[in-house]
Amino acid sequence: MKNLLQIEELFLVLLSVFLFSPLDIAWWWFALLFLAPDLGALGYLVNPRVGAFTYNLTHHKAIAIGTYVAGIWAGNPSLQFAGLIILAHSSFDRVLGYGLKHPDSFQHTHLGKIGRGAQA
Repeated sequence: MKNLLQIEELFLVLLSVFLFSPLDIAWWWFALLFLAPDLGALGYLVNPRVGAFTYNLTHHKAIAIGTYVAGIWAGNPSLQFAGLIILAHSSFDRVLGYGLKHPDSFQHTHLGKIGRGAQA
């Protein structure tokens, strides 16, 4: 099942790239901003609860899709691009096994534990 879910997430990454391609935005912007959603992890400098909130906010697929659709509705390619970056990045994270965070620690995700304390 884990492999099936990873394949599904990989297809969402590819869908993001496909939806990005007709936008009149240079490809290097996609590469440059691909890791931008990880700025949400800066909330962990405050505490794990704030960190989980800010991280999840910048990695939530509903926010990604809502931003993309709002960009279509408003005719705003930059907003569409922002939604696609969030979708591509969060899907890629899930391919690698990183999920949305629980408020107790960065290592506790909806996909299980990550890092040194994780079980193989």
